[in-house]
Amino acid sequence: MNNINTSERLKTTKASTWLADNIVTLIFVAFTLFGFFVSDGVTVNFFLTELSSRFFRNAFLVLSLIIPVVAGLGLNFGIVVGAMAGQIAIAIVRFFELGGVSGLLLTMFLALPIAGLFGYFTGNLYNKTRGQEMIASLIVGFFANGIYQFLFLVVVGVIIKVPANHPMIKPDGVGVRMSVDLVSYEDGGLKYALDKIWEIPFMWAILILFAFILLLQVWKILRNKKNPVLYRYNKTTTLLYIILSVVMIGISIYAISTNSTLMMVRKVPVITSILIAALCLFNELILKTKLGQDFRSVGQSQHIAEVSGINVDQTRIIATIMSTIFASWGQIMYLQNMGTLNTYGAHTQIGMFSVAALLVGGASTQKAGVKHAIIGTLLFNSMFIMSPEIGLSLFGNALLGEYFRTFMVYGVIGLALGLHVWRTNKSNEITLD
Repeated sequence: MNNINTSERLKTTKASTWLADNIVTLIFVAFTLFGFFVSDGVTVNFFLTELSSRFFRNAFLVLSLIIPVVAGLGLNFGIVVGAMAGQIAIAIVRFFELGGVSGLLLTMFLALPIAGLFGYFTGNLYNKTRGQEMIASLIVGFFANGIYQFLFLVVVGVIIKVPANHPMIKPDGVGVRMSVDLVSYEDGGLKYALDKIWEIPFMWAILILFAFILLLQVWKILRNKKNPVLYRYNKTTTLLYIILSVVMIGISIYAISTNSTLMMVRKVPVITSILIAALCLFNELILKTKLGQDFRSVGQSQHIAEVSGINVDQTRIIATIMSTIFASWGQIMYLQNMGTLNTYGAHTQIGMFSVAALLVGGASTQKAGVKHAIIGTLLFNSMFIMSPEIGLSLFGNALLGEYFRTFMVYGVIGLALGLHVWRTNKSNEITLD
């Protein structure tokens, strides 16, 4: 009798766990579909153009959060520190009026040691605040912001002498202006310096992407036939990927051959896409290395990892440094797409929005992967596009949609943390029974 009750409870727990794991994602999917239903002014072209632009602008930043989650550091709001490092590098490069591809590469090169140093100090702080890393990451972001503002408002001009007539510097010669134009890459600046290297039509990009996914699924099946024990795969998931790929390839070929309106969607920046794909691949491959296994071990149990001979503190610091460096590069990619450096505000919401996007994709404080980052970035930015349209259609005021955005960001983070506590209590109950 006890065995039957236990079996039933486990089935119920499995279903409720799946719902809890995916409820945020389901809410955002429903919200996006609802937006299309009630909004008359949102065309497919407009939606895809906006979504494509936002995705390539933000995806790298969201992907930078994965390694700390795997290493047991939770949701690293401290990527704000990495974003500041990226902005410092941009400010240096633009002060000397450098730009183009070489200027962008120099910016990333300068950001590397700055972000690495910031990540080292942040990682040491996390080691001093075990179990409270997410709170510590929020506080370190506020603290670093104070130092950052002191640097750009006082140090530049008072300690570091700069010409008052420089376009970046305020008229009194002290401090950097609130807004700095990065200047178009065609005129020797950083704006679109990465995005404009090579672009292809949106539907061609979709065709290439889903052709690759289809080939990948076929490769999995063929590999499984050679060695079913060593190379296993989820048949249901693989079948869904194959069906989706065939459908999207068909739509792409039709749009290209008929030159439909979908061909008017904003072009896809190829180099940006390659960098995002490279970080996705890096996040997957590093987990197969010794360092990646250390990340997993530390994330699952610090005590067992330490007994196994792993230097827990060093591993956590390495994870923080990597996340901070990736965040600095992500911020550079973000700002070159925006074209303007909001000196004192561009970094402030990066941590919050990136964490929210990761959670929307189905990640949690203890589990995160590439698929969570990609799905979350797409859904989160879909909400950003649809919010003002829904506010305008339902209430006649687009500003209400802006308020709803803020509510959703903080609501998603709160819900994710609440679900984390609920899951922990549930697992403890089952263990005790």
